[in-house]
Amino acid sequence: MVTTIELVAAAWRKSSYSGGNGGNCIEVAPGFPGVVPVRDSKDPEGPALLFSATAWESFLTAVRAGDFG
Repeated sequence: MVTTIELVAAAWRKSSYSGGNGGNCIEVAPGFPGVVPVRDSKDPEGPALLFSATAWESFLTAVRAGDFG
């Protein structure tokens, strides 16, 4: 089953780790039940990846634990 999610009116927000230097940043759009849309902040018109809410939470937990160095 393929589900289409409309992201045109999404309220994107940048990572709290994003600096003001325009570096490598991501944006997420909260408010989509069960999924977390993620995109590259340098390419806001580009594609977005959709992660399950469970996968996204696991990723955040690993980041906070320092699992990625």
